[in-house]
Amino acid sequence: MSITEVPLAGPVVIARDRTWWQRHGTTTSVWGVRVALVGVLLVLWEIAADRWIDITFISRPSDILGRLGDWVADGTLWTNTWITVQEIVYGFLLGAAAGVLVGFVLASLNFVYRVLDPFMMALYSIPKVALAPLFIVWFGIGMHMKVLLAAATVFFLVFLNTAAGVREVDRGLVDAVRLMGGSRWHVIRKVVLPSSMTGVLTGLKVAVPYALIGAVIGELVASNKGLGYLINDAAAQFDTAGVFATLVVLSVIAGLLNVVVNLIGRRVNRWKPVE
Repeated sequence: MSITEVPLAGPVVIARDRTWWQRHGTTTSVWGVRVALVGVLLVLWEIAADRWIDITFISRPSDILGRLGDWVADGTLWTNTWITVQEIVYGFLLGAAAGVLVGFVLASLNFVYRVLDPFMMALYSIPKVALAPLFIVWFGIGMHMKVLLAAATVFFLVFLNTAAGVREVDRGLVDAVRLMGGSRWHVIRKVVLPSSMTGVLTGLKVAVPYALIGAVIGELVASNKGLGYLINDAAAQFDTAGVFATLVVLSVIAGLLNVVVNLIGRRVNRWKPVE
């Protein structure tokens, strides 16, 4: 090895070490701070409950944990959680599939999109909780009603983001593919789909909590099972611990759904250059 080669190895190793630390060290630090923050908030909550704030209004973490333990032991949590998860997943898949399909089709037809855009925005602006009584009349109080209410909530969010992604595709890329003899299918597959995927994934990520909201709203309005029913039942008995316990479960479900969408987004966006 020549003398001139020695100094080059050091910076390369250091650069690699810094890259590893930037990826793994920063992530570890962020999660450490998150866990510490949650721990501090729980301790303060436990101390403040029934000492500075009436426990009727805020319960306490130990009571919430105890309620979750009771529900796990008697099967209440698993039964009702499984029903709500099915409603969320089916509603999300149905609404997302319809939103992506309609978004691609309408955004590709400029004249049709311009005609229908104000009507779609008007429908999107309707509070979805106002649709619940109408859906009960149409579909009853079974699972179908909650699934369709969740799907209606998801549809517009995915549709709007998908349409925006399609309409913001670089026209220069489209013209370049056409100049090279590409057909309409080539333009869609090689340009429109990859370029609009960011809008689609944004819509999916935004829609995840709204699928949960739609399903739970349906359960709150009319249901005898599901997590929304547990909230109603606990609130009717002034059981604050039961309400908070259900909210914890809903938060966990939303977090898991977000993780799934993020994993899908990473696989879909593998074609993008690394920044």
